Amino acid sequence: MPPGEALADAPGRRCPLHYRTRPAAFAVEAPAHLQGLEVLYVVGGLYGNELALDRVLDLFDAERGRKRLVFNGDFHWFDVDPGRFARVQQAVLRHEALRGNVETELADPDAAAGAGCGCAYPDWVGDGVVERSNRILERLRGATTPDQRAALGALPMGLRADVGALRVGIVHGDPTSLAGWGFAQEHLREAAHRRRVAGWFDEAQVDAFACSHTCLPVFQAIAARPGGGPRWVLNNGAAGMPNVSGDLAGLLTRVSVRPFDGPARRFGTVAGGVHLDGLAIDFDPRAWMARFRRDWPPGSDAHVSYAERIARGPAYDAAEIVRADG
Repeated sequence: MPPGEALADAPGRRCPLHYRTRPAAFAVEAPAHLQGLEVLYVVGGLYGNELALDRVLDLFDAERGRKRLVFNGDFHWFDVDPGRFARVQQAVLRHEALRGNVETELADPDAAAGAGCGCAYPDWVGDGVVERSNRILERLRGATTPDQRAALGALPMGLRADVGALRVGIVHGDPTSLAGWGFAQEHLREAAHRRRVAGWFDEAQVDAFACSHTCLPVFQAIAARPGGGPRWVLNNGAAGMPNVSGDLAGLLTRVSVRPFDGPARRFGTVAGGVHLDGLAIDFDPRAWMARFRRDWPPGSDAHVSYAERIARGPAYDAAEIVRADG
């Protein structure tokens, strides 16, 4: 079964048919307000972290020129307090936003449809993680109002944007599914899978895909079209959680005609004269852990699944993020 498909017919692993998309859907002109950009921020996996949200907005406010900020899904997750949920949603929807699997399942009026959290977890993710994620989603649904859920359901699953001459497709998972794992760093290690991804780029006629969903960051070069440079998968991992061992910052993807001037740049590359960077979202980790534990105390589902990562970062090395095709 190809990467990005659900590997078992169970809630949390199932990929609903209405999640499916086509790479060719991105072979269109970008909307007028997303053309000619000088700076594009793509922020995936905020997970309801208000401290990270404040830092993202500070970084974006400091940018100059024609700019856009896109939250590409799963901006809700830990924010089970109704007041926090409302504040996060209000701030996010002032900017461009896509719905991830979290927002899609919150908006689904048929909550018993069997998708669970909608994560479409692959087989390397244990059943305990899947079951806890399903219960987190159910608890989060209790923090919402009908109007909030309707607003989430109205969000698109993908966007096209142009930064300088670089054509960018923005997705939550991958261009075949809202919850696809085709841009996971694990799958992108495989040469055969990268060839499949190159076909997606050919169909989409873009130079980069910005994504998240899979929780670990990777900037992966993909084989060039004849006469062109490499295409890039730009996966920021998570904006609201640590992404590498020993570094407790979240990450966002910045695409710009100008280099980033500041200490927040953690890694990056240049494609067609456009700068592709991963920026650190530095927030007070102790303050965030205290807020997290108020809603998710020890023994709760989110605490079991995420507290270790929030406290120490995942077992993933920063040197693994930017990768050549080969």
